Amino acid sequence: MVALVSTVAFLGLEARGVEVQCQVAPGLPAFTIVGLPDKAVAESRERVRAAIASLGLSLPPKRITINLSPADLPKIGSHYDLPIALALLGAMAIIDAETLASYVVVGELSLDGRLAATPGVLLAALHASAENLGLICPALQGPEAAWAGDVEVLAPPDLLALLNHFKGQSILTPPDTGAAPEPVYGPDLKSVKGQETAKRALEVAAAGGHNLLMNGPPGSGKSLLASCLPGILPPLSPAEALEVSMVASVAGTLEGGQMSRQRPFRAPHHSASMAALVGGGLKVRPGEVSLAHMGVLFLDELPEFQRAVLDSLRQPLETGQVSVARANAHVIFPARVQMVAAMNPCRCGHLGDAALACSRAPRCAADYQAKVSGPLLDRIDLHIEVEALSASDLTMRSSAEASHAVAARVAKARRMQSQRYADINARTNCEIDGDTLEKYATPDAPGQQLLGQAAASMRLSARGYTRVLRVSRTIADLAGASNIGRAHVAEALSYRRQAPRN
Repeated sequence: MVALVSTVAFLGLEARGVEVQCQVAPGLPAFTIVGLPDKAVAESRERVRAAIASLGLSLPPKRITINLSPADLPKIGSHYDLPIALALLGAMAIIDAETLASYVVVGELSLDGRLAATPGVLLAALHASAENLGLICPALQGPEAAWAGDVEVLAPPDLLALLNHFKGQSILTPPDTGAAPEPVYGPDLKSVKGQETAKRALEVAAAGGHNLLMNGPPGSGKSLLASCLPGILPPLSPAEALEVSMVASVAGTLEGGQMSRQRPFRAPHHSASMAALVGGGLKVRPGEVSLAHMGVLFLDELPEFQRAVLDSLRQPLETGQVSVARANAHVIFPARVQMVAAMNPCRCGHLGDAALACSRAPRCAADYQAKVSGPLLDRIDLHIEVEALSASDLTMRSSAEASHAVAARVAKARRMQSQRYADINARTNCEIDGDTLEKYATPDAPGQQLLGQAAASMRLSARGYTRVLRVSRTIADLAGASNIGRAHVAEALSYRRQAPRN
């Protein structure tokens, strides 16, 4: 007899259908799993054997073959335990095989039959909903699966509870959707003393979703400014929250089925590897740039990252996605992030202070800053110098605006952009293409003249020219202006890094 159970394989944020086929046939006792299983799937034989034994059952002394179809698709992860166990119980005629055909099944088995959480349940639920099937998953992840909407979810705590449900001895109640807690923000902008230029640049970056680089000596407040950014960003829309939760589900970081409307803020250490930052590894997982999707990726001490690791961000920052190519799979993760970076002017950090600068200045600054490639810097819209705070700044009582006041202006500018780009695939000014730029971000005559002069004197690349227009559009939005004027272009140019002369 052959029993069939549906499950999924994860390729990025795509859940592909997998059919678990179980045959119990006469022959020497054996338990074989075929269909490109990885180590975790191959080891499921022992977990399944022990879980079934915990029910007081024993495997038949026959040849048991499990085929994971399609056979040429790699099967990775422990979520195949439960579908394999149910297919085996169906082949043993303990569970009705026709009942199992109505569900997609995911879950890891413990030796005593309990179901443990596995990554990707939200994606499996969305796949089940698209196929008009129900979903069976661990009880801990029932609230996560319930976010998929109109899909029947069975979330048993263990294998015995699931068997009793199918036999009608007890009924599993549908899980409720996980709670959506209120966003928790970091420091308030009013705690930042001085640095009015940096605060303005932070507001512009938040309003248009632009990348930002802060260059300044140690202790000038760069990290504090970056940590204030989430507090002035608008909350995620329901569609954006679902995208963020899908990435978190695949990464296994969506706890308790809670979908937050707070934008992610990721701050990896500068020792991070390329796989940790952009994704990959032996078992392809999303990296920090994907975990920060729809949020902020903060790179502190930018030149201390390995140069190859930083350059791997060039494509994601441009396209908004990460493409991880492997010999047996091609995986794409979303990576539409706002990158905020901070760096010291040189290794000692005190280039502009004659009393503190090292003996190698200014040569040390050129060597230190050269660790960051020009093409990566060209993808950063706003470059600002964060000056050291004076003694009077430190002792003066802060009179800065609170984050909620700045957030109101940012939200107003974002609403303008959302209405303007409602018919195209763009959310903010930093995402608009050339045709949209020409339609909505063409400056008036004085602004166009200034931009043309600056493009020649600053030797702007085509990408740099485009990014100046995008920033100008954001500055005009913050001012409530429908047209881009000379003052908006001038401010945008003040944030642009000028190419060094030979």
